[in-house]
Amino acid sequence: MDKIDRTSRDQGWRVGILFSRSGVSGVTESEHFFGTALAIDEINTAGGVLGRPIEPICYDPGGENEGYRAFARRLLAEDGVEVIFGCSLSASRKAVLSTIERHNGLLWYPSIYEGFEYSENVLYTSATLNQNVFALADFLLQEYGPRIFIVGSDYIYPRESNRVMRDLVEAKGGEIVGELYAPLDGDEDVHREMVAEIRRADPDAVFSTVVGRGAERLYRLYADAGIDRRRQPIASLTMSEGQIRAIGPQLCSGHVLASHYFQRIESEENRRFVSAFRQRFGEERPTSMWSETAYAQVHLFAQALEEAGTLDSERLGAAAMRQRVAAPGGELAFDGDTRHVWLTPGVGVARDDGQFDVAWRSRRPVRPDPYLAATRFEANWLEEGLAS
Repeated sequence: MDKIDRTSRDQGWRVGILFSRSGVSGVTESEHFFGTALAIDEINTAGGVLGRPIEPICYDPGGENEGYRAFARRLLAEDGVEVIFGCSLSASRKAVLSTIERHNGLLWYPSIYEGFEYSENVLYTSATLNQNVFALADFLLQEYGPRIFIVGSDYIYPRESNRVMRDLVEAKGGEIVGELYAPLDGDEDVHREMVAEIRRADPDAVFSTVVGRGAERLYRLYADAGIDRRRQPIASLTMSEGQIRAIGPQLCSGHVLASHYFQRIESEENRRFVSAFRQRFGEERPTSMWSETAYAQVHLFAQALEEAGTLDSERLGAAAMRQRVAAPGGELAFDGDTRHVWLTPGVGVARDDGQFDVAWRSRRPVRPDPYLAATRFEANWLEEGLAS
């Protein structure tokens, strides 16, 4: 029987949701989960897709790679799911990739990552390095100075992102004055020593790819050390509004984030998203790059599903390449050559209230370049507006 006929017309479209709401990345992946849930609610309230609701099956892997692997296998082999929205850390994506490909499923992956990957069974819906690191390198060198200290969690995404940042800084005449890594869930002592090394090096800025609970420890210890965040900020690709809320906004003001989305973006789509998110999850909970991307990809999925009429990975994936959506963070559309999305990059500086002043934003969406095959390291991306 053809896959389009496997689910009767009076049943829903069954999809898997695979985000950790506990464990090392619980804060950011909970935001992925909330954005996903809000989009599904909106679509179902409006009548579903082709008259049928989206029916999510949700698992929490607890931040453990084996949990992601086991739950992905259960969703695809036992729960009758062909589409999964999930994973955040590159380690978890790598953990499920062979299972997704073996079962010919389709993973919608809403997290920034290091690039250098392509799979016919994955749709990559957040930024790759040319859409965040390039503008951030220019911003740090121009606004703070040439001496950069690099820190990261010890796994593939930080290692690769930091390698590219090092190349960028050095190509533009800057200097890397130190580089340190901590275990993904390293204890406070590890991060305290990291801060001590930063103080000894006295850089102009710190580029951090420390993630999860480790990042929360790092930012608190940085504040405790009394380092002037306005003069020597930590700049990251991940420390957005939700984690700042968890740390305490008073400990994070002055730090820098490169992202395609900030809650304070002025657009009608974003105003609707923020209002709906607050109504659904509480006035005190901010939106962020994590919730926005997860939310936007579900709406892209729904448009593709309406065209394809099936959850079959090949037909649905092909239909997705033809979709375009006005997302809260700007227009999204897939690049058919890479299966990544065009995004509008920006750089923000954290405020005392936990929001960001948007210091720079591209004039237009930027094509993804996950293999950095067409990107010029020597260009000044802030001046060029990332006009690719």
